Amino acid sequence: MIKTDNIRRIDRLASEHCLRKEDYLALLTTCTEAEDAYLAARALETKEAVYGNKIFIRGLIEISNICKNDCYYCGIRASNKNCERYRLTPDDILECCEEGYRLGFRTFVMQGGEDGYFSDERLVPLIKTIKERYPDCAVTLSLGERSYESYQALRKAGADRYLLRHETATPAHYRRLHPENLLWENRMACLENLRTLGYQVGAGFMVGSPFQTEEMLAWELCFIEKFKPDMCGIGPFIPHKDTAFADFGAGSVEMTCRLLACARLIHPTVLLPATTALGTMHPTGREMGILHGANVVMPNLSPASVRKKYMLYDNKRSDGDESAQALETVRAAMERIGCEIAVERGDRAGSDAD
Repeated sequence: MIKTDNIRRIDRLASEHCLRKEDYLALLTTCTEAEDAYLAARALETKEAVYGNKIFIRGLIEISNICKNDCYYCGIRASNKNCERYRLTPDDILECCEEGYRLGFRTFVMQGGEDGYFSDERLVPLIKTIKERYPDCAVTLSLGERSYESYQALRKAGADRYLLRHETATPAHYRRLHPENLLWENRMACLENLRTLGYQVGAGFMVGSPFQTEEMLAWELCFIEKFKPDMCGIGPFIPHKDTAFADFGAGSVEMTCRLLACARLIHPTVLLPATTALGTMHPTGREMGILHGANVVMPNLSPASVRKKYMLYDNKRSDGDESAQALETVRAAMERIGCEIAVERGDRAGSDAD
């Protein structure tokens, strides 16, 4: 292969796991089709060197679409009067775990809006029960910003991982996506607290969100390089009709895949989901993500009666092959691209839990 500047950048990233911001920007904006293919191949090679052809599955339980926050891009924002609200009970959640375990899931992800109902007093016994019933399973939480003391209590109860998307590594951009009471600095402090407490920590960002520039995306790669999250969710922005950003265009599937590949080369052991948003944007979006270095999929374990209510963005997929009950369909799709679903916790390679 002819060693173009971008091929040299890709090779350097694969061997040194870091680049200057200007080089990241060049990779994101000037890659030819052949260079893109080479980037994907190096990312896949790197992923397979660490994880083989395994794809880890997580059972996603969307426990509540009630949220006190009013993030401008989110379909379950507090001011959306058209959102039909719901909240699962602890018994509902335990039933989801029971079904998920039977189906082969060994990680349960409890995700929800910042709903005050789910206090430490409710979550601690729930987490303890899940860990007692399913000691070979990991519990992941994605419940937004909480105090250090709250994160500590949930960790002591048995929570293994916490997903908290930082949304953007650029403070000025964060201010344009959130009301003034939500601070980028607090988001970053939460991520640091989670790491201090021994969680496997997930961050993440949207691709093509309103007011985002390509330079900001290059800074996202610098953030991954510096923070080295255990998990990183990278998915295209998709607008919601009941938000201030309803008329903005969606993010690019191709750019999302390029960023996934770069993230894999920066941090070879990172757990990278092929997100629901990718699958929503493109019929084979999930497979495209896997072929660019992703190694996690998160089918929906929530009760069928509430899945359509957790609508973070328009047309969010929650059934069909995004459903946990369609795991065999997912398995077949992964086998078609040379991968296999792994029935295990799927901790990050090299982590304390590994």
